[in-house]
Amino acid sequence: MSVDILSPSTVALEAHATVVAERSRTWRKLARNPAALAGAVILLVVICAAVFSPYVAPHDPTRQSLIRRFTPPVWVHGSNTSYPLGTDQVGRDILSRIIYGARVSLVVGISAVLVSLTVGVTLGLLSGFLRGRVDTVIMTVVDVTLSFPQLLLALAFVAALGPSLLTIIVVLGLTGWERYARVVRAEVLALREKDFVEAARAMGAGPTRLLLRHLLPNTFSSIIVMSTLQVAQAILQEAALSFLGVGTGNAYPTWGQMIALGRDFVTVAWWLPTFPGLAILLTVLAINLVGDRLRDALDPRVG
Repeated sequence: MSVDILSPSTVALEAHATVVAERSRTWRKLARNPAALAGAVILLVVICAAVFSPYVAPHDPTRQSLIRRFTPPVWVHGSNTSYPLGTDQVGRDILSRIIYGARVSLVVGISAVLVSLTVGVTLGLLSGFLRGRVDTVIMTVVDVTLSFPQLLLALAFVAALGPSLLTIIVVLGLTGWERYARVVRAEVLALREKDFVEAARAMGAGPTRLLLRHLLPNTFSSIIVMSTLQVAQAILQEAALSFLGVGTGNAYPTWGQMIALGRDFVTVAWWLPTFPGLAILLTVLAINLVGDRLRDALDPRVG
């Protein structure tokens, strides 16, 4: 009776082929999901509006005109076709401010997640790979940080440092890394005993190569799903901070700020807080649709 013994290189090649086949299956599954496609279309429109806002916005978002204040949307009597969604209490175009506000929301959401991802993934890799005292210290810090309400912690830091775009990004980024650390640590603890990792060790791979070449790429599925959903959460947090008056300041129109400024006029100009609120709703909904369906597509237990 003969026994086939696979070499370490063969094990590594088979593992790579399995990963490639799994990725192809994932994208086919995602492309056939109508909810994911609808979310992707909405998200694409928001991204294009944000990137090309100087070209697609019909007016300067900061230009005031008291003569045109409280102009209603085009389908309401007394409207002006130059202002499709109406104007606010000082005559600024609502549509233009929403388009420019998409810039702030996406920049804050994506940048804050990049900060959280960098810190959390790095600490999660070290915690799961080194274990021992390093793992204990990092996980203790994670547990302590998670015991604080994230929004209240961000509110305290922004109030202390002053409202600005950079402050919002850093504060939201440094108050959201714990989830990445926990998930990546759990993934690494499970992966470090797999055959392809043992094969890489047998081929002489050092700790750095094991982390960056073999362990980190196999955590990408979880990281991508978490990052997608974290962007939506960061957008909501930025809107909440702007609504409370401690957001990015008055230099940029933001959706949360527009809602805050329009709430006092909701009985006479309902469109002031309504349209920015709908912009937040649609953007977060689109991100969640894509993120949830991406999670289902990446989960091998879901058929």
